[in-house]
Amino acid sequence: MAGRDGSSSSQLHQAGFPQGLRLWGRYISLSGRMPDKSSGDLGADGYHKYKGDVQLMSDTGLEAYRFSISWSRLLPRGRGPINPKGLQYYNHLINELVKRGIEIHVTLYHLDFPQILEDEYHGWLSPRVVEDFTAYADVCFREFGDRVRHWTTMDEPNVISIAAYDNGAFPPCRCSAPFGINCTAGNSSVEPYIVGYHSILAHAAAVRLYREKYQATQKGVVGMNVYSFWNYPFSSSPADVEATQRSLDFMIGWIVNPLVYGDYPEVMKRIIGSRLPKFTKQQSEMIRGTADFIGINHYTSVYVSDRSNAADTTGPRDYNADLAATFRFSRDDPATGQFIPINMPSDPQGLQFMLEYLTQTYNNIPVYIQENGYMSLFNDSIHDHERTEFLSGYIGSALAALRNGANVKGYFVWSFLDVFELLAGYISRYGLYHVDFQDPELPRVPKLSAQWYGKFLRGEIGINIEDVISNDARSHAEQ
Repeated sequence: MAGRDGSSSSQLHQAGFPQGLRLWGRYISLSGRMPDKSSGDLGADGYHKYKGDVQLMSDTGLEAYRFSISWSRLLPRGRGPINPKGLQYYNHLINELVKRGIEIHVTLYHLDFPQILEDEYHGWLSPRVVEDFTAYADVCFREFGDRVRHWTTMDEPNVISIAAYDNGAFPPCRCSAPFGINCTAGNSSVEPYIVGYHSILAHAAAVRLYREKYQATQKGVVGMNVYSFWNYPFSSSPADVEATQRSLDFMIGWIVNPLVYGDYPEVMKRIIGSRLPKFTKQQSEMIRGTADFIGINHYTSVYVSDRSNAADTTGPRDYNADLAATFRFSRDDPATGQFIPINMPSDPQGLQFMLEYLTQTYNNIPVYIQENGYMSLFNDSIHDHERTEFLSGYIGSALAALRNGANVKGYFVWSFLDVFELLAGYISRYGLYHVDFQDPELPRVPKLSAQWYGKFLRGEIGINIEDVISNDARSHAEQ
């Protein structure tokens, strides 16, 4: 069961929490880009309500809880002195989870880069980020590692690289014409790959530190997260089948291949050429084998068709031009040149296929589904039958993959509570528990899905895997 703490920067500051500015904080507060014009200042107020929230987790029957630590809240200057209020808050939350017997999974970086370091050296574009991220990770391992056994270094570096440095949808909103919208700086042809390169090096440096300094006594594991969607060929043509594999290599292999094998997929090196930063022999040896597990955020599947013949080989190129594929949520949808996560249909079998693919492609690496959930718009009903059906299908799919030999270690629902969602504010609801953001008390009310999930975790109801898997899925699994 996954979630991020619902505390907000405003609430923490009012509580004497002198956290540093964050990229997302500035982006939201200065641009007012949320559809509902919300700022996220209050959020679900996990800072004050953590005890009650952890009690709800225990009452629901959660065995594990995933949350992220804010780099800026713990180290206001990005490096150096620790903020005592930040340290106290995270210790309180962790201790409460330990008291309730809930296993703790911590993500060190979830799109929350210190603004001060962005201003100093452009963040993930600079090799200096490797040292600063490793020092931040060291603080977290040292202060919390006696109680935390599962660490994820970064959330969705594959998405951050594209959304923040190719099309400019995420802060720091860097891109270049003709690929982005309203960006004032950037280079979409090279910057996404530079950011991915530094993300991999920073992860590996943090893992090496943990293994050398902490693992013997703390007995924990460290992994990395990627965003995933399953890929079906749009047709049986060799070009579409090849584009489907290329999409998997560009989205998953870009990050996971170096962590397992020490280098990028061959297709990326061939297509991107000199724009793709090369790992030295020493770097390759350092990064290989640095993932104790892979975490995936997974919500849907797409149909992929080839567009390599339509790609402009003479003009500037970006990630999507290099990938040279089109995506559809169904065979009847119009094609788009990039994956756009809006109105995503449910396809539980796609999760099974992804889990089996990761096991077969990456040496049986352990996999956690770290995000999977159902979105409702606006103030959705507590009678959320659709969410219950969604979760039942996807959990069943994960169980089917496990039965077929996939090395699945855990499943986390996004999210425990309704929270402030990046890019969507409060109009996008994923929670098992409803939060009334108009009520100053921010009451938590269990939805139907929370009741169902609690019964499932307590073994009071089960999931019939045979109802989830179609004949096509069985055929795929057998292959």
